[in-house]
Amino acid sequence: MLAFVLRRLMQAVIVMLTVAFLAFMLFQHVGDPVTSLLGQDATQEQRDQLRQDLGLDQPFPVQFAKFVGNAVQGEFGLSLRQGRKVSALIAERFPATLELALVAAVIALLVGIPLGVYAALKRGTFGSQAVMMVSLLGVSLPTFLIGILLILFFAVMLKWLPSFGRGDTVAFGTWTTGLLTVDGWKHLVLPAITLSVFQLALIMRLVRAEMLEVLRTDYIKFGRARGLHNRAVYFGHALKNTLVPVITITGLQLGGLIAFAIVTETVFQWPGMGLLFIQAVQFADIPVMAAYLCLIALVFVIINLVVDLLYFAVDPRLRIEKSTAGH
Repeated sequence: MLAFVLRRLMQAVIVMLTVAFLAFMLFQHVGDPVTSLLGQDATQEQRDQLRQDLGLDQPFPVQFAKFVGNAVQGEFGLSLRQGRKVSALIAERFPATLELALVAAVIALLVGIPLGVYAALKRGTFGSQAVMMVSLLGVSLPTFLIGILLILFFAVMLKWLPSFGRGDTVAFGTWTTGLLTVDGWKHLVLPAITLSVFQLALIMRLVRAEMLEVLRTDYIKFGRARGLHNRAVYFGHALKNTLVPVITITGLQLGGLIAFAIVTETVFQWPGMGLLFIQAVQFADIPVMAAYLCLIALVFVIINLVVDLLYFAVDPRLRIEKSTAGH
């Protein structure tokens, strides 16, 4: 187990160094931060002084080493657009994105798994076919279109829910949340549903396919031959084994929710990291773009590590294989 964890940690370090190098290359080849900070009218002396202050006159390896050292401490310099520390901007926006992604993931799991089980157990019925048709729409429709349709129906026509913003929030130090206010929940419903639709449909189709595969295995047939009740067969044995691959997909999808919430945050003007990244791209704000890239990579690395450990803990076959290989 320890060797497994250490191997995964080494892989994570290599991935993060690669991402840090790519982010550092943004500073080197996408625009000139000196021109962005001082403008076109600055004198050559001012440019040279700022270049020296930023360390841009030093050799490439030294600059990269300093960049990695600052990134480990969560420092990526100043935003070229807002003139504020990038770490402060990320700290302000990350709670909103994490909150949106977690609620969307919960919706996808609570709805997707039961519907997937239903579609598998009721295969061939009208209800199962209707569920699969809806899941196909969820996979096919683009996120921005789903968001616009929800806004049109629930915000414009029915006027039940707000169409933009985060609503009232409660602050705990630097952390803010809208989950403790009614207005925060009202603002969260539409973007969370929009972000969860694709993941919900994906989980539902995966659970259905895995459930059908498990129901054809020999141990399920043996369970039926022993006279086990359908409930015990379906939920005590089949569903438990069905959820093993779902853990991997769900973990990766949570990272995807955080990384690809850009469209949803733009449609609903949700003040998260996705909206901050879009604004940074529009203004070529390289420090913010680099920080976003490194943070998303870190999220994926952490989630992958947790998923691997959960997979190792849930699936006894992996532990048996490891122990056999060790002997």
